[in-house]
Amino acid sequence: MSSTPEFLDGPHGRIAYRRRDGTGPGLIWLGGFRSDMLGTKASFLDDWAKEQGRAFLRFDYSGHGESDGAFEDGCIGEWTGDAIAAFDALATGPQILVGSSMGAWVATLLAKQRREKIVGIVCIAPAPDFTELLMWPSFDDDQRNTILQTGRLEQPSDFADEPEIITKKLFEDGRHQLVMTDPIPIECPVRILQGMKDDAVPYQHALKYAELLASQDVQIQLTKNGDHRLSEPADLERLRAVLSEF
Repeated sequence: MSSTPEFLDGPHGRIAYRRRDGTGPGLIWLGGFRSDMLGTKASFLDDWAKEQGRAFLRFDYSGHGESDGAFEDGCIGEWTGDAIAAFDALATGPQILVGSSMGAWVATLLAKQRREKIVGIVCIAPAPDFTELLMWPSFDDDQRNTILQTGRLEQPSDFADEPEIITKKLFEDGRHQLVMTDPIPIECPVRILQGMKDDAVPYQHALKYAELLASQDVQIQLTKNGDHRLSEPADLERLRAVLSEF
């Protein structure tokens, strides 16, 4: 796999991606909010795919990493559109989606639209519907009013040096993308890795997501001291074991 990305013309500008050829089912990495395809877990998956001779695709949503666009211009629906464009253009045969945090929301939306090609989903600290169920309730009245009146809120980021920009568009679009309001019509096997010390996505949220999945083959592993990143060596070994099941 090249150290430099290739590019696909997506619905919101060029989508940067890296693809490894190999046997199937292929793996597709769906990153989290403001993350990119060069992070610890994505790189670990690439190494694993290389060892196993498996096909692997990773890419950056618009406004993320090496793709075109500004982060604050995007939203869940648009990032899902990027994922569908990359899936349709670059993935061949049956696929396993690996979604981290927000990426599990994108994976859920993608799987609902391409269910005949998805043979498994691995979720790491899954955060479907986080804008409505986790983020909006965490804001105080002043923060909510700032978003409603100015259309955006800047706040320090736990995961980056630059401020995190949260937009009104993100919440408005998110309400059209909710998946946890009803049973989720996904029938393929699903594996969930979740830390109980996760201060961004409470483990109860992951349990609720698991309950709503239509699939009868759903397993969730709770790590008592696990945080939101789940990027420690022991966490990555658990991910390796889950992938080996497929």
